[in-house]
Amino acid sequence: MISVEEAQARVLRLCAALPAESVPLRAALGRRLAAPVLARITQPPFDASAMDGYALQGAPLPGAVHEVIGEAAAGRPFDGALMPGQALRIFTGAPVPQGASHVVLQEDVTRIGARITLGAGVGAQTHIRRRGQDFTLGDALAPRRLGPADLGLLAAMNHAEVPVHRRPVVAILATGDELLPPGSPQPGPGQIIGSSGYAIAALAECAGAEARLLPNARDDLDHLRACLDLAAGADLIVTLGGASVGDHDLIGQRAGDLGLDLDFWKVALRPGKPMMAGLRGGIPLLGLPGNPVSAHVCAVLFLLPMLRAMQGDPAPCPPPLPAILSGDLPANGPRRHYLRARHDPLTGRIFAATAQDSALTRVLAEANALLVQAENSGPLRDGQAVHFLPLP
Repeated sequence: MISVEEAQARVLRLCAALPAESVPLRAALGRRLAAPVLARITQPPFDASAMDGYALQGAPLPGAVHEVIGEAAAGRPFDGALMPGQALRIFTGAPVPQGASHVVLQEDVTRIGARITLGAGVGAQTHIRRRGQDFTLGDALAPRRLGPADLGLLAAMNHAEVPVHRRPVVAILATGDELLPPGSPQPGPGQIIGSSGYAIAALAECAGAEARLLPNARDDLDHLRACLDLAAGADLIVTLGGASVGDHDLIGQRAGDLGLDLDFWKVALRPGKPMMAGLRGGIPLLGLPGNPVSAHVCAVLFLLPMLRAMQGDPAPCPPPLPAILSGDLPANGPRRHYLRARHDPLTGRIFAATAQDSALTRVLAEANALLVQAENSGPLRDGQAVHFLPLP
């Protein structure tokens, strides 16, 4: 068995960042920029009023009287300059006219006809957004996974399209004679509903990938090979089950006959020891365990970093976060344990679920974190500092 860190390093060596493509802003949410994007304009492009009020030349003085000579609004600038003793009615977003140094708020002014008198509450604040205060021509947005605010910034930078890494296409193949699709009639003896593929596909899509669920493969070498062939054109193949040491676990036992060049098999973690990875026809393949929770945990640890790396993330394995343990945990053995848990962000406390069996999907669905218990660690006590990985 190899360590979790070594397994992560080896799966990342199997994949590379995918090429860039240009997409419209409306299709860029969740995508990762493939290169820095430079602002095509300066924002604001001119000194602009930050408030509704009156533009003046010179610092405002309580009791001063100014003559109003015109008006400026957003999209309708004033064509002229201000002189001492003059004022311009101005609205938020309007260009500040030449000669103006301050904007006084309309509530700090008394107006009678074309004259205003400044009230006692006027201050020294200019209430002007200076040209380039947000960004200037040529400022760069560095590569990152794009969120809603990023799209707004890119639009403000005058970009209708942006270069992003292509979405990885992930082909997901569940294996096993016992599996039935969701919605099937009552399972017969020895049959179960296959659920892992749906969770793993959702995880992949949360990470920005395009997931393809292949037909379930039977425990038959020829049928399994035919189903694997359906993954042609994918950037990554994920298999579910068949990775253990039983007579019917064909992926692990007959890797060579299936065209697999395995890089490793078995990792020192629980749940998920029989995980494997390698190449098939030059395509990276990640072999996840059959138990739903084991598959999910291994997907968080290995699949998500692979997908991040394929999208150009330079740090695809985020470190665990600190928390305070609630309750006690017994000593751990030689494999790192990832316990399903609930983390409370308000208190910083984390609670490990009582039941940790790798087939309990309800426990997994109620968890929002994986509490990390190190290999060969002693008992953990209530109030002790621990670390966890958030679950998507």
